[in-house]
This record gives sequence, structure tokens and C-alpha cells, in this order.
Amino acid sequence: MDTGLIHINHTGRLGRITLDRPSALNALNMDMLEGIDACLRAWRDDPAIETVLIDSASPRAFCAGGDIRAIRKRLETGGLEDGAMPFRYSYRLASVLAGYPKPVVSFMDGIAMGGGIGLGGHVRHRVVTERAILAMPETAIALTPDAGGSYLLSRAPGLSGLRLALTGGRMNATQAIDAGLADRMAHSSTLDAIRHALTRQPAGRVMDSLPPCAPMDAGPDTATIAPVYDAPDIPELLHRLRAHPAAWARADLTALEAACPFSLCITLAAWHAARDLPNLDHVLEQEFQLVCHLLQRPDFTEGVRARLIDKDNAPHWIPDRVDVVRPHEIAACLHEHACQPLGLVTASLDK
Repeated sequence: MDTGLIHINHTGRLGRITLDRPSALNALNMDMLEGIDACLRAWRDDPAIETVLIDSASPRAFCAGGDIRAIRKRLETGGLEDGAMPFRYSYRLASVLAGYPKPVVSFMDGIAMGGGIGLGGHVRHRVVTERAILAMPETAIALTPDAGGSYLLSRAPGLSGLRLALTGGRMNATQAIDAGLADRMAHSSTLDAIRHALTRQPAGRVMDSLPPCAPMDAGPDTATIAPVYDAPDIPELLHRLRAHPAAWARADLTALEAACPFSLCITLAAWHAARDLPNLDHVLEQEFQLVCHLLQRPDFTEGVRARLIDKDNAPHWIPDRVDVVRPHEIAACLHEHACQPLGLVTASLDK
């Protein structure tokens, strides 16, 4: 099976799904999502497939996320439900991968962001390389960490996940492992050998045999960021960052000042709410409704224009300051459905 954008093959005990849309950094469109889902369903009960590998044909990117330009176009031409459809498919796919009955291995080599984390970050064996760049950068385009990203970040040590959710900070391999978004590091030069081993041996045995790699820069530790990120709201967080002398705090401040104010406030609330939700499926349901609310706001269209289309990096946010975001609007996004639920859980999201 070969759709042109994904290549699917079976060698030995290994079923391999390879993303091949290099011009878009493997951004996931509907054809790719449907193809991956169909493949996983076919392999679920196939006794010849013992392990599934998801990787990329390009060393530059595993997957940069969803096809945001296409989502914006769907939203403009088909309305909210149509614009939200790729998110619906992506979130359901993340749930399928997390509960898949066979070992799934992801090679997050190169860029893995947003929906790419949803594809590679919920599987049983998550491998990163020295080229890996992981991030959930949604606040820069007026969204919020999604595809299960807020689940992973809400389970990260201390307040490190909150920092990553708000800033969209980029993680190297060591930082991704420390945050719980990956399990093992392997040098990119060894990936072919690992693939070959997976065709002959159980995935767990192959992963356990990987040699250790030298750690990369781990960044500020959880104790260092805690006095800043335990702020009760975004205005206070910005105040603390402005007063902090460290280089990491200045970089965080720059990122937050460029992000969408409404998305920052939503992301703070969503991160805390996700910590109280029992499992990934509940968090995916919460994320989907939040994204549907955000898709209806003018900030999303403006963020995509400024970051991805015109690339002037000068979005005009409404509102343009965090201190005028209305708390009742944030609460409404968390507790009111904007679209039909995913159907992953039956419990109400209302508290």
C-alpha cells in the first residue's frame, strides 16, 4: 500500500508506516490521517504483524503537525465542523495509538511538533535522536496544545510541562525524555540498524539493547522555574518573568509576549484541568472542545496569516493583552461544547 504521502510495507514481523511529504515537513492532511488509521485497523488482528513502526522518509522532520493552512481553508469554506474534522481524526488516531494492542515504535527524528507529537508521542516505544526538535507551539497561532499534548505536558515533572505549553519551547532529545514525551535516545546513524532488528526481534528486546547516548543540554531544572511558573495567572507570570535575571526567563518572556493572549489564558487553565482528568481520552475530549472554540475566534485566522501565510510575524490579537481576557470566556471554553464530542468517553466534561 502506498498513498504517495505515506508508504506502508511489511518486512518480517514489522509493519512500517513512513511519512513522505517533505515539502510540508510531513504535515498531516486528511488523506494521511485516514491512510494511517486504515493501516492500523488492518494490522490490529494480522498475526504476521508483531510490531508497528512509524517513521519519516526525511531526516529533517518526523512530522511538523497538522496541515494548518488546509484547516484554515476548510474552516473558511465549510464552517466549524468541517474545519475541525482533521482535529477529530487526529485525536481519535492518538487514542488508537495509545491503546494499540501491539507494540508501536516511533522514530521522532528531526522536527516533531503539535500533531506530530500526537502521532509519535503516545506509542509504547518513543525514540528521539540528536536531530530531534519537539515542541507544542500552538499558542503562537492562537490555538492550545492538542493531539494529547496537554496530557503529556500535564504529567511532566513539576511545572516544566506548563512552561513548554505556554512558550511552545523547543526540546532536544534529553529535554523530551525528561519531560516524558520520549523514552530513549538513539543516534540517527543507527536507525536503519534498529529498523532491521525490529523485523526480526520483539520491540521490547530491541529497545532494551540500544546503547546509551551522551546527554544533551537539559535546560533549567524544575526547581529553578517553579518560583516563576507557579503564578496564579498569566499577568502575574509575565510580571515574574520580567523581574527574573536569567537568560531562559528573558527568552520565555519574548515567546509569551508574541503569543496569542487568549490562547495563553486558555492554555494555563487547560493544563491545570488536564492534571485532574483521569486518562488520555478524557484530555483529548477536553482539547477537542477547546480547539473548536478557538477555531471560531478571529485570532486563529490571524495567527495563521501572520505566522504561515504572510509570515510577517505581526499578528493583531483580539484582545491584545492578557489582562483584559475575560475569565468567564475562558470558563465557557472549558465547560461548554462547541462541536459534537469525539465519543472517546461518556462522562461529561462539566465539573
